[in-house]
Amino acid sequence: MENEAGLQWRKSSFSGGAQQCVEVAVTADGGRLVRDTKDRSLPAHRYTAAEWDAFIKGVKAGEFD
Repeated sequence: MENEAGLQWRKSSFSGGAQQCVEVAVTADGGRLVRDTKDRSLPAHRYTAAEWDAFIKGVKAGEFD
């Protein structure tokens, strides 16, 4: 299991510093962890590198518009 304490978390530049968004961290194997900034005590959602890649491609293709 990934040690979340040592990860570099980042928020979208579109958040404007708000605490009502999500943060993403890259895992050692290229996957991603996504957590809610409102309650960081909750477990992060885990995605493999392939799952994250498919998500990003879908966003860029407008699949979620």
